[in-house]
Amino acid sequence: MTFKLPANSKMLAPDFVYGAATASFQIEGANTADGRCESIWDRFCATPGKVENGDDGSVACDHYNRLEADLDMMVDLGLEAYRFSVAWPRIEPAPGEWNEAGFAFYERLIDGLIARGIKPYLTLFHWDLPQYLEDRGGWISRETAHRFAEYADKVTARFGDKVVSYATINEPLCPSFVGYRWGAHAPGYADERLGYQSAHHLLLAHGLALPLMRRNAPNAEHGIVLNFNPALPADENTPVDMLDHADDGEGFWFLHPLMTGEYPQAVWDEAPEAMPTRLPGDMEIISRENDFIGVNYYSARVIGPDAQGKPEEKAQTVPKTDIGWPIRPDGLTHLLLTMTRRYDNLPPILITENGACDNTDIHHGEVRDALRTNYFQQHLQALHETIEQGADVRGYFAWSLMDNFEWAFGYSKRFGIVHVNYDTQIRTLKQSGKAWQSFLRDRASRR
Repeated sequence: MTFKLPANSKMLAPDFVYGAATASFQIEGANTADGRCESIWDRFCATPGKVENGDDGSVACDHYNRLEADLDMMVDLGLEAYRFSVAWPRIEPAPGEWNEAGFAFYERLIDGLIARGIKPYLTLFHWDLPQYLEDRGGWISRETAHRFAEYADKVTARFGDKVVSYATINEPLCPSFVGYRWGAHAPGYADERLGYQSAHHLLLAHGLALPLMRRNAPNAEHGIVLNFNPALPADENTPVDMLDHADDGEGFWFLHPLMTGEYPQAVWDEAPEAMPTRLPGDMEIISRENDFIGVNYYSARVIGPDAQGKPEEKAQTVPKTDIGWPIRPDGLTHLLLTMTRRYDNLPPILITENGACDNTDIHHGEVRDALRTNYFQQHLQALHETIEQGADVRGYFAWSLMDNFEWAFGYSKRFGIVHVNYDTQIRTLKQSGKAWQSFLRDRASRR
């Protein structure tokens, strides 16, 4: 089994990059080792009823203690690049206290990747905010944006151009809207105004960090990673502006100010009392130029008019993954072409996450995760077709390298191309992983 693309596909070019992605809290474990402080996700996991089965990230995939073996596994897979995140609680376990043991772990990771011919793609923040910052207001506080910029400065000064690509923040929608507005993620607030204010401060943090990062790593690329659940038309009569408005309420709430220096006005006007406090100069900082926009895509919504002509989400009859998300490769095409249509100044795109929850378990030593394997093939084909239609996409990262702690779902949902037995920590390459291995080895043989 391997993945197939047309022989003339731009995705087969040597400079198109393929990798896999993870996040610190989801795989590392060792949450008290070597000076690491408590994060908001440690606290959230310890709060009864917040995470399925009472699961937590104290062990996860034990990646912190199995780094070398996991790096060798990446080589065996044939990865060209590896996208990972740094745990802020390891780097700054107390305000202004910079932890050498934390830096040293990521230095071993980065140097280990480079020694193995794998390009490091580093994300500075993937949701594991130090709890002491949350105690001071978290992302509701403007001060956290400045603390993030200082943290970004320290990390990029340490690793510099050894890292190919730096992303400031992974999916700011999740810590803000899911964490402060809807309450399903840490820190667990459910307040619309807090959601919008924290979103503003996350974007401000990104903008404040960018010039410091560019100074420290002038040859690396610098950007941000956004997630999208795009609005597909219910039929050919669904107005484009209805779809754009639906997008503006979610993923484009973050993309639009990055590209234009303004929040989507129609969404703002619907709930002005919930909108964030902005200071003069904020939007100029937020809209500083990016070298890339990372796109995390899993699924899509279908939107159309109701009987009164107002937008509503429609039921979908397409197959779903094991987390219940509709499988919509056409949604990836629609999203990327919508981004290209709406923003003339859109930088190149990286698909920084794409994958499927497929809970197929081991049987006779194998994991035949056909749903996930087919999902990848469908989305790679859709991405090829989208690039042919004009989208500027430079790389693709599968989510995830291995099964891991899936946030509020705990360990109940598996996204990995490598199976993890959480009792023994044995890693087993799944059918989907073997397909990636075959595809990437074939690419390497043609260079």
